[in-house]
Amino acid sequence: MKIRSCILWASTAMCTLPAHAQDNSGESVFLDQIVVTANRSEGSLGTVAQSVEIISEEQIEETKILATDTSDLVSRLVPGYAPSNQTISGASESFRGRSVLIMVDGVPRNTPLRNNSRILSLINMDNIARIEVVNGASSLYGAGATGGTINIITKRGVEDGVNVTATFGATAFTANLPESIAPNANVSVEGRNGKFDYFFSLSGDFSRRTYDGDGNELASDGMLGQGGADRIGEGEAFGVIGYETDAKRFEVSADLSYARQDPDWYTDYSTGTSVPDYSNPYDGEPLEENSQYFTARYTDADFSLGNLEIKAFYNHIEKQSLMTELSSVNTFVYTSDNQTVLYGDRAGATASVNSALDFLTEGSNVTWGVDYTFDRTTQETIGGADVIAPMTQNQIAGFAQAEIPVVDRFRLQAGARFDQFFLSVDDFTRPESQTNLLSSLGLPVATIGAVDVTGGDFSYNQWTFNIGGVFDVTEEMQAYGNFSQGYALADVGAFTRRAGANTTAELCSISGIAGVCAGTGTTSFADISPEPQLVNTYEIGLRGDWDMFRANLSAYFSTSDKGTTFDISSNSVSQQKERLWGVEFNGEAHVLDWMTIGSVLAYSEGQYDTDDDGEFDSYLPNNRIPTTFKGLLYSTMNFEHDITARAEVEFFSGRSRDIDNKLDGAVLLNAAIAKTFENEGRLSLGVRNILDTDYINPTATATRGIDVAGLGRTIALSYQVKF
Repeated sequence: MKIRSCILWASTAMCTLPAHAQDNSGESVFLDQIVVTANRSEGSLGTVAQSVEIISEEQIEETKILATDTSDLVSRLVPGYAPSNQTISGASESFRGRSVLIMVDGVPRNTPLRNNSRILSLINMDNIARIEVVNGASSLYGAGATGGTINIITKRGVEDGVNVTATFGATAFTANLPESIAPNANVSVEGRNGKFDYFFSLSGDFSRRTYDGDGNELASDGMLGQGGADRIGEGEAFGVIGYETDAKRFEVSADLSYARQDPDWYTDYSTGTSVPDYSNPYDGEPLEENSQYFTARYTDADFSLGNLEIKAFYNHIEKQSLMTELSSVNTFVYTSDNQTVLYGDRAGATASVNSALDFLTEGSNVTWGVDYTFDRTTQETIGGADVIAPMTQNQIAGFAQAEIPVVDRFRLQAGARFDQFFLSVDDFTRPESQTNLLSSLGLPVATIGAVDVTGGDFSYNQWTFNIGGVFDVTEEMQAYGNFSQGYALADVGAFTRRAGANTTAELCSISGIAGVCAGTGTTSFADISPEPQLVNTYEIGLRGDWDMFRANLSAYFSTSDKGTTFDISSNSVSQQKERLWGVEFNGEAHVLDWMTIGSVLAYSEGQYDTDDDGEFDSYLPNNRIPTTFKGLLYSTMNFEHDITARAEVEFFSGRSRDIDNKLDGAVLLNAAIAKTFENEGRLSLGVRNILDTDYINPTATATRGIDVAGLGRTIALSYQVKF
């Protein structure tokens, strides 16, 4: 039997070590794995002065039967990523307590002018060749990576001829099999013909009713407007065509994503736990996602200055949220129409060159280039009224990232980036709204006046730097350390959406409250605009590879003077000084010739200055850090007759820093078994939450401060065939 074992111990930013990190000769290849995201050019993992994680296609195939979607898979295998909230949304799924930049083939999918978290869960796992994760702040790809960077590398045609893979499956909750069983399917065609290669796929995924560990049906919108996990239909069409010569390659890709959720009922939050309100049928429009992504890429290894890459992209997104009503957790609604759609158009081009610097030392190189990005973002009610200021932004940046082998055992990395932004904000009127936060004034429901917001043209810029080193302690072990900066544009749209209502004082001075006070009814973007957030991260670590055992240890400390936090009690956004920290350890050991064991562990915590007096007086809220500890213990086993099995213990501690909003922990058991047949068919069966444990999902609960139950026992069955 094959040797396939792993112990994965990891914390908030560690590298999960793939179970296949040993080749057939018995020599380790872990540190030689190629990674492109960390330095924006190809290099081996052993040369990177940061904690980096590579989730291989083999790992994805092995674990996806136990994952609800890509977000759930990443949250279990990446220690720094918060536990999945188990919905279509990524709300409160932070990375090291901060924001995460999500890319597909090096192209960002975030919307920087108006944060929207419905990204990672909609990426089809069957299209992924590998996932590269860079832990910690980074600015190599622009704004957004204050906590980490996740780069999804999609599949390409690699084999001659036409190769078809079809996967059909179904999932169901044992609490109610007939009402919950839902199908999914994926068909892909890939191959090569001379200098051309191609990969195309078409997928569909459906869900029906969902249930918790006590057999109760879960609400369709437990996190208020974000959507849930039930009554959803998803479809994705993806394709890439490439043309390659010895040194040059040109490829174009398209990704068309659609999703729709049709709730039967509104959600009742009045009991402290989100549950379906069977007395209140849902009468709003469905949640919808209708987004398209297009990319063209050209590379030339024979370019006179080094390896050249030119990339152009266009993203169009339409994200419609669910209708919500005024409630104890939804304290601010628009009077006439409270359902909105976010529209975004993002286009850009990048050019980078990896040039040799052998005149310094042999093997020295620098990756340098320029980025340009155009953003246009609007958010409207279903009726067409603007709820944020329509915004257009142009961004141009220059960057350089160098790697220098100083001596045989020490490599230095350093880089810098300069970004210049030009932001144009349109005038708009924030619609009249209602709030239930003024009951102390004898107003169970108060009407807040509309506010005219004057826009304008603004410009700002940002320098960011990084420096780090890797030292070979022995042939088997390395020490690394780095200082890196990342930045994020504050959620400008969120501030304009709450224009005249970001603080209690503004309600009277600007908005006006019917029957209480008359505000001016006007404000300007210059008065309410937030400042970009600059984050400094310091990290040290050790990693080693001793053939049958490999390990990685790291720790980080992260600071920011302009951290951004959403206060769920006042439904407002604020900026303040903050600091976060965490420790990581992972290890991998081959215990038997047919068994691997492993674990993924994470610890993180953080504080902020709530009253701007320069002192850290409070711990960060739960929607930034939903659990202090999280982990995954697992064992993979290879048996005769091509049968494999996987068993997992998944756990999280919850968090008790806020006594009034304490989050409980939980322990879940998961298991899967698969059989591969001679015709390359593969039958897989997975059971998630085997004991049907009733627990509260910490990440979903942290989003609005109302308990959201986690998913109960789920059975997944799939069959994959290749021909």
